[in-house]
Amino acid sequence: MNLALADNQALADFSRVLALSAMAVYSLAFVAHIVEWLFGSRSKVARTAAELSPKKKSPYSKPVEDVRAAESGGGTAVLEKPKVVTRATAGGRPDLPDGPGAAGGDAQGDTFGRIAIALTGLAFAIHAAAVVTRAVSVTRAPWANMYEFSLTFSMVVVGAYLGLLIAKKNVRWLGLILVTTVLLDLGLASVVLYTESDQLPPALDSAWLWIHVSLAVVCGALLYLGVVGSVLYLFRDSYESKLESGGKPGAFATSVLERLPSAATLDKFAYRVNAAVFPFWTFTIIAGAIWAEEAWGRYWGWDAKEVWSFITWTAYAGYLHARATVGWKGRKAAILGIIAFLTFLFNYYGVNLFANSLHSYSGV
Repeated sequence: MNLALADNQALADFSRVLALSAMAVYSLAFVAHIVEWLFGSRSKVARTAAELSPKKKSPYSKPVEDVRAAESGGGTAVLEKPKVVTRATAGGRPDLPDGPGAAGGDAQGDTFGRIAIALTGLAFAIHAAAVVTRAVSVTRAPWANMYEFSLTFSMVVVGAYLGLLIAKKNVRWLGLILVTTVLLDLGLASVVLYTESDQLPPALDSAWLWIHVSLAVVCGALLYLGVVGSVLYLFRDSYESKLESGGKPGAFATSVLERLPSAATLDKFAYRVNAAVFPFWTFTIIAGAIWAEEAWGRYWGWDAKEVWSFITWTAYAGYLHARATVGWKGRKAAILGIIAFLTFLFNYYGVNLFANSLHSYSGV
């Protein structure tokens, strides 16, 4: 028996070493992303400014159609079909091109982007090994305390990002921000939140741990991607508005914000992610209620974690309702989406650390 415990502790220690190793590789990916953003794709920057800059028109030109002479003989004039300019749903601006950071290309620095993605993939593999090793060491689902939840949460975030890339989605722009926050999350988990491997009370050692908490991890990871889209939307929208009004943003803002997708693309990305995740978050709360009845003899007891889970659900329901019925798009929707994700963060960190909750059964 003691030998088995020693083996489990050795696996737990090895899992921690793997997590630290993943951080080292993520750090290399971070450096590669920085190099890409500093030196790459400069030839493609300033396309947004070109699209929004007012075009000078000749006082003799016709407003609807351009007339040019036939190529030979100067005979019959040829009417060219006027270009149709659609309006973006966010901000009412013309549809704008996404920046080079959205998908990468052949410009200088793209090699560093590929290196960064390769390093992120390697770090993800080590990261996943850390999660699996932790699961083997505790012989249960590896997300029963804040350390394990954080370790798994950041792994799912990276996995979702890599999955979108494999599916040929233009999400290269997420790379630098994602790697930065994953490093912060793993650092906090390893230094502040680390918990020795231990077993759960028998009442909570249930199949619902795999269902309820795994859903919470996946939903939180995807909602994080959505809120990144909302935050970047606010910056990009301000940049486009300044250009449209004839302003001149600073060189740093131009260099960074030009590489992002257009504001309309970011707005759409955030909405699609939040709308897709919402039904699963709803089921997460239902699964938690079923587990609570099995473990504590009641479906709902107004525990702090239950209350804030419902507040998060209400915030995202309000976000989706406002977009569908009131027509809130753009800045209002982005701000509401950010507030909704802040309730999720408080539910995770605030309730666990500061509230007296039944969900604190395994400490942090």
